[in-house]
Formats: sequence, C-alpha cells, structure tokens
Amino acid sequence: MSEAINNVHTQLFIDGEWIDGDSKETKDVINPATGEVIASVAQAGEAETKRAIEAAKKAYPAWRDMELKDRVELLNKVADLLEEKADYIAEIMTIEQGKPFKESQAEAASGADLFRWNAEEARRLYGELIPAPNEHKFEIVYQPIGVVGAITPWNFPAGMVTRKLAPALAAGNTVVLKPSGDTPLTALAIFEQFEAAGLPAGVVNLVMGSSEEIGKTMTDSDVVRKLTFTGSTPIGQELYKQSGDTLKKLSLELGGHAPFIVHADADVEQAVEGLAAAKFRNNGQVCISPNRIFVHESIKEEFTEKLLTKVKELKVGNGMDESSDVGPLIREDAIDKIQEQLDDATEKGAKILIGGERLTDGEYAKGTFYAPTVLDNVDQSMDIFYKETFGPVVPLISYSDLDHVIEMANDTEFGLASYAFASSAKVIQEISRRLEYGMVGINAVSISQPETPFGGVKHSGFGRENSHLGIKEYVVEKFVNTRFI
Repeated sequence: MSEAINNVHTQLFIDGEWIDGDSKETKDVINPATGEVIASVAQAGEAETKRAIEAAKKAYPAWRDMELKDRVELLNKVADLLEEKADYIAEIMTIEQGKPFKESQAEAASGADLFRWNAEEARRLYGELIPAPNEHKFEIVYQPIGVVGAITPWNFPAGMVTRKLAPALAAGNTVVLKPSGDTPLTALAIFEQFEAAGLPAGVVNLVMGSSEEIGKTMTDSDVVRKLTFTGSTPIGQELYKQSGDTLKKLSLELGGHAPFIVHADADVEQAVEGLAAAKFRNNGQVCISPNRIFVHESIKEEFTEKLLTKVKELKVGNGMDESSDVGPLIREDAIDKIQEQLDDATEKGAKILIGGERLTDGEYAKGTFYAPTVLDNVDQSMDIFYKETFGPVVPLISYSDLDHVIEMANDTEFGLASYAFASSAKVIQEISRRLEYGMVGINAVSISQPETPFGGVKHSGFGRENSHLGIKEYVVEKFVNTRFI
C-alpha cells in the first residue's frame, strides 16, 4: 500500500478536530485501477453536518473581522503548503481517482495558484461611490455572506475543492465541505494543509457521507447562506428546489456537452492536438470535455487519419505508471453508460474506427479500463448526440455549412464549454458570438485559469468560478447612505 494512502486522515474534520462519525460507520474507498479497497473513511449524517454548520457559524465573526492582511497571510500559507505537498496530494488523487500522476500533479499545483490568486483578489473587493446630494455619501460595499456549504465531485477532487474554498475563505466566509464519496481522501489531504497552516477552528469543516442526507441538511439550514455545487444537472436541479425555502444564494456548475468545431480553413494538426489533449484528459471524465466533434467535410478524411494516428499512440494504464496517458474510469456504471451509447449509435449507422471495448487482459483485469474510441458517422438520431459522454469516446460528425454547424452545436440543453478551430477572422467572430455557451475556446482548449471566469448557461447551471467574478459569488452587496450632520 502507498505510504501516502497509509498516512492520510480518514476522519471527519469539524471545529478544528479530527473525529469519527457518531454512528462509527465507515465507507470503503476503491482504487479504480486495481479494484482494491485502499481506505475506509468516517461517515457523517444529519447530526454531524449540523455540528459542522454550527462550528462554521461560531467561527464566522472572528474570521470575517480578521485584519485583511492577516487573512491574506494565512491563505498564502495554505498555498505554500499545497505547493510543498503537491506530490503527496497527487499520489493520493491518482490512487483513489485513477488519472495519470502527471495530471494529478498539475491539479494539485493549481490549488496553490487558486489560493494565491484569491488571497490577492480579497484586496481588490473594491466598493463603489455613487454621486449623492450635498451632505450625503452613497456607497456600495461588499461583505461576506456567512456560512458556505460546498459539495464537490470525484473527477477533480483537488481542483474543485480549492476552486470553491479559496474564494469563499478569501471573501471572509466560513465553509462546510462535502466531497465525493468516491474520492474523499484528496479532500482530506487538503484539509491537513488547512490545519497545518493554522486556520482557526471552525473556519473549514469537512463531512463525508450520504449526499442526499448531507445535502438536505445544508439546504434546510438557514445558517448556510450560500451553496456551491459541481456535479450532474439532475442533482443540481434538486438542490435548487430544496434551497427555495431558505432562499440561498447558489452557484451551480453542472453537466456539459461541448461541441468542437473544425472549420475548413483550420490548422488540422493543431486541431487534432487540441482535441486529443482536451478529450483524453482524465479519460474524458471532464465536464468541459469535447463531446461532439464537427469536422468540415472538405478536411474530414485528413482530420480522421491524423486523429487515429494520435489515438493509437495513447497508453492506457494505471495512473501511477509514468508511461500511462489514460487511466481507468471511476466505476463500473461509467462503462455501462458508454457502452449503451455506443450500442445505440452503431445500431443507427455509426461506425467504430478504433476502440469501442473494455480492456480486460493482464494489468487491466481488475480495473475499469476502456479503450480510447473514435466513432464516425454520428448524427442527431443517436443518443450520443444529446447525452453527455463521460469517457474516452470521440464522436465525429460531418458538416458543410457554417450556419448549420452552429445550429447543431447549440442543439443541446447544455451550455458549459465549446471549442472551434478556424483561421478566418469572420468565421471566428461568427462562431464565438453565436455559440450558446458560457465559455468558448478558439484555436485553444485551455479555458480554466485562476484569472478567467468559469461557468455555463442553460442546463449547465449559473454562477462563475475563478476570476474577479468568482469571488463576487461569495459576497453580498450592501448600500450605505450616510448623511453628515
């Protein structure tokens, strides 16, 4: 067993203490590459979640009123520790989640960047002065909301935790986090750094357990004034409904179904490289992963040939093997969903050019590995055109007309990320203006940085993370009218 896995905490973290759940129940954590149980973590229910909320409530006034320079110094200390412990966090992440270690390293390091960015952004929460009558001052000030509930997914178990907690804490809020039950160890390793940095007791709290029970406890609580969630659209919709009675401020980053348009004048080599980088990162288990690949008919043959060459070079394997480019899928049901979509597509005329099968021989026998797949002749009659594919499948769709491809790209309930490769300035302008998505990458697939806004429209949710807009999600605007007498 890995030394990192042996050393990481497995308890709840409430009010500055590591504790077991009242029921003493635990949940096994599985390595998806081997099928092995790697740890058993404590579980919380309604009582422990309420205790965590009360701890955050108690800690809030002092954290809110702390001198800004002192809060910034603490958050920068967290960043230093996240950077120092990046390999430790990355090893835990790869073992419990499956992604290649090099990807986990980059994700762990990004957490340090997020804390540094938001620590400095706290200094830039500028208010506004509004022209006022004589003897008056009209001003807008930004103040923290209070207690924040955060629920994070399994596919980026470090990135999603730091992306939510860094701005929340920087703005002066306290937090109760519920990480995914599939990947809790990464969050626990991050909380170890919060403790080491000396964050005051109750400022950050971590509960693990039933998503339904913990989520309902958060949404029912009037103490929790803000809820931030990343996950599936159906669960986001349910949390939205449940938050109605307590009128919470919400940020929801939900499902995606990103189009990837390759125009006739695109640099085919760059488009293939960009697609491979975006599609096979984390084995396609990414909310902004390209899911429908629209290629102009005039370059379709060349593009497909280069893509197949690229896919054949990918090495599937255990993420801790440094030669691996693609790791396992998170669970058995992930394979079932992919296979259902492929079966439906091939029955309706699509053709598998490479892959299309689970890998079971040798080192793959006990894991949830699936071969990188390219599917041709996809059209709007197939489920895969409309359903998000959380896995390593590239569906190819031919087009001839710009208006038609934009119409097809927008033919989805989702609106998170989108991509296009083209050279013509006019085409680029048309595509970026008309795509109904919160983010558009033109000749680029890197659309997530601390300084740029991340989020979607339509059934992909609302609210923004990262950038100066991200920290604004964790404050309220207060108007003050001062009359001088």
